[in-house]
Amino acid sequence: MPHKIILTPQAPAPIGPYSQAVEANGMLFVSGQVALHPRTNELIISNIEDETHQVMLNVGEILKAAGKTYGQIVKTTIFLKDMNNFGQVNKIYGQYFEGNYPARETVEVARLPKDVNVEISVIAI
Repeated sequence: MPHKIILTPQAPAPIGPYSQAVEANGMLFVSGQVALHPRTNELIISNIEDETHQVMLNVGEILKAAGKTYGQIVKTTIFLKDMNNFGQVNKIYGQYFEGNYPARETVEVARLPKDVNVEISVIAI
């Protein structure tokens, strides 16, 4: 099956052997994004709200590079270092959608890359 690699300088460069996103059969698979600022490569982790906003902005830039929008996301996975942050993350995450929310799971994990507090991956059509 042919596929297309999506790479944009408007989102953080991959920090390992993976692509920002891969498009195949009209579906876009966006790798997990953390709160790295794409131009400075600095982590935005002063608080969970700002961190979540940066993650969602990074997701948005990758969507845009593939010609898609948040409204085309059908599935998300949220990884949290601490489930006590769920309420704040959920509030910020919800601001990026206008109804017809994607399917989602949220899981607490022991550790995330660069010791961030939240990582989000998405699938869009």
